Amino acid sequence: MEREHLVKAFDEELRTVTDRVVEMGARVERLFDAAVDALVDGDINRASNLVIEDAQIDALDAEVEEAAIHVIARRQPVAADLREIFSAVRIAADLERVGDLSKNIAKRAVLLGHDRPKPGTTTVLEDMAVFAKKQLHDVIDAYINGDSVKAEAVLNGDVELDTYYSACFRQLITYMMEDTRSITSCAHLLHVAKSVERVGDHATNIAEYVLFRVKGEIPRGRPKGADLEDVLARDLGKGA
Repeated sequence: MEREHLVKAFDEELRTVTDRVVEMGARVERLFDAAVDALVDGDINRASNLVIEDAQIDALDAEVEEAAIHVIARRQPVAADLREIFSAVRIAADLERVGDLSKNIAKRAVLLGHDRPKPGTTTVLEDMAVFAKKQLHDVIDAYINGDSVKAEAVLNGDVELDTYYSACFRQLITYMMEDTRSITSCAHLLHVAKSVERVGDHATNIAEYVLFRVKGEIPRGRPKGADLEDVLARDLGKGA
C-alpha cells in the first residue's frame, strides 16, 4: 500500500511538470498569434498590452524548472521518467524564448506605430507568420499527444520556413532600396521577420525533444542552414 501511495505521488508530481509545460505552450501560442495580429492590424494599444504578458510565461518557466528539480531530488527517477523531466525542462526553455520573441514583435508593432508600410509590404511576412504559427501549434500538439510523426513533420518544415524568410528578407531590402522613405518601417519589419524565423527554430528544437521523449534519442545530423542574412547580402551585392 505504501509503495502504491509513493507511485501515485510520483505520478502526480510528474504530471505537475508536464501540465505546466502544456499551459506554457497554450499561453505562448496565444501571445505569438496576438503579437503578429497586432502588428498587421496596426493595433498599438493591443501591442502595448501584450508586452507585459511575457512575464507570466517567464513565471511558468521558473515553475517548471522548480518542479522538475523537486521531482529529481525527492524521487530519483530513472530511464523514461528522466526523459520526461529533461524534455519538459528543455521544451519550457524554448517556449520561454518564443514568449520573448513574441514580446519583441509586439514592441516592434508599437515602434512602427502609425508609420504603416505601403500595401503589400507585409504579404510575405504574413504568410511566413502563418506558417510559423502552424509549426508552433503542431509541435505543442505533438508534445501533448507524444506524436513522433507530427514532430518529424515540424522538423522537416523548417526548410520551408527558411524559404519564406529568404523571400521576405529580399522583398524588404528591395523596398528599402526603391524608396528611402520606407527604410524605417521596413527595418522594423526585418526585425519582426527575424523573430518569426527564430520562433520556427525554437519549434524545431521542441520537436527534437518530443522525439527524445518518445524514442529516447535526439535526432542528430539535421542540416543547419547558413546564416541567411549573410547569404542574401552577398547575393544582393552581386546584383548591384
